[in-house]
Amino acid sequence: MWASSGPETVRVARWYVDAGALSLYYAFADSGDRAMLPPVRRQWLFVVLVGAAISCRPGAASSPAVIATAAPSASVSASGGASVKPSGTTPLLPPASAVPLDRELFAAAQAEVAAALRDLEELVNIDSGTGDADGLAKVGALLTARLSEVGARVDMTSAAPSVGSTITGSLRGSGTRDVLLMIHFDTVFAPGEAGRRPFRREGTRLFGPGVADAKGGAAILLHALAIAKRRGITGYRTLSVLFSPDEEKGSPGSRDAIGRLASSQDDVLSYEPPDGERVIVATNGIGQVELVVKGRSAHAGAAPEQGRNAALELAHQVLRLDHLGDPAKGTTVNWTVLASGERINIIPDLARATADLRYSDPSELNRVEHDAQQLTREHLVPDTQVSVTVIDRRPPFAKNPASERLATLATRVYLGLDRELGTVAARYGTDAGYAYRAGRARPAVLEGLGIVGGGLHTSDEWADAGSIGPRLYLTLKLIELLGNAPD
Repeated sequence: MWASSGPETVRVARWYVDAGALSLYYAFADSGDRAMLPPVRRQWLFVVLVGAAISCRPGAASSPAVIATAAPSASVSASGGASVKPSGTTPLLPPASAVPLDRELFAAAQAEVAAALRDLEELVNIDSGTGDADGLAKVGALLTARLSEVGARVDMTSAAPSVGSTITGSLRGSGTRDVLLMIHFDTVFAPGEAGRRPFRREGTRLFGPGVADAKGGAAILLHALAIAKRRGITGYRTLSVLFSPDEEKGSPGSRDAIGRLASSQDDVLSYEPPDGERVIVATNGIGQVELVVKGRSAHAGAAPEQGRNAALELAHQVLRLDHLGDPAKGTTVNWTVLASGERINIIPDLARATADLRYSDPSELNRVEHDAQQLTREHLVPDTQVSVTVIDRRPPFAKNPASERLATLATRVYLGLDRELGTVAARYGTDAGYAYRAGRARPAVLEGLGIVGGGLHTSDEWADAGSIGPRLYLTLKLIELLGNAPD
């Protein structure tokens, strides 16, 4: 609207509107709600507010203020990419809203990209699917070697009942706060996948199993530590690292370690891949609904009427339970696995179905189970027994003020790079759910600090090489800023 409407006239009654206008803007910026406005609208909002403030100061022309609103033009940002800003010299944002760019640190981050890519290639070319003992051990050896190189005290503990070890590292600094960086190093892919489609690069896109989820995040984390060591960034009290080997199966062997370590931290940064230039301020919880039907077997040809078909009753119940979700609360229930019968000529006496359950409100677990039990009281096939249970597999990382503040800080760091960083609530679940403590201010948790990518869990998975440098810089600035942040 602004770009096409030409000059806009802003009339203000009193000169002190500048304070009110800027206060309004900072209220958006500091609350984290600035992301509610579309980027271009945010840019022009600020242009209009500042123009109004300038025009109404004592000594300004008495005629109504006129702000030139030419169409946005592209300019080269500090990161080397294109950013959108209005033509002319009017700033998009007040200088105080951006963390000033540390050009030397950003140059160091950009210079580290080549080394990070070499490690990422090595990691991707090792199969490390959840449960792959050999592959997880090889990746674990690389991770522990890199942690040792930066002077971290490294510990490995069994992730039983999962295969592999949970790896932790710890560094001591001179600051006042404790910060944890974490990510997993298992993938969803079977042995042999890395051999079939090894790491490759096409332009700025990187491909290979786990390149984004989450080996790209592991590479960024490790090389941020390497830069921090070389530059003497030690403004934290402790800087801890955790690598888990079983996230893709719900972290049954590492969740307790994550919870214990996170509970002693002020801030937790997690390195799952976002699908664009954004960070993640909430993730869903994950559960499953188990439906079991018991019937009676019989010969399907000679005496089918003597049987009680469990498969038929299961189909009936699945249809009845197909609307257990609640879109208003972000709850989804999708039936994904059904099984019944072993022989074509036998009426099956047992049938099972499993549904994927995603939720953000913990009370939804009880609600879904209650509703399911009520609905399954009505049977289609007489004399069948139906049971339904809800299993909680991973808690949600719910939206909360502490995480919003972290996201706002990350956004301000990116503004220093002349880049925009959005926020998003993800529909999937991550280990951030085990780090987050509902109802507590600490630790503050922020997810999605890994490499930008997409196509997760598929053969089309990709990662953006161009995001590595800015993401390294973001991690380093967050470590610096959080290490000595006031309580």
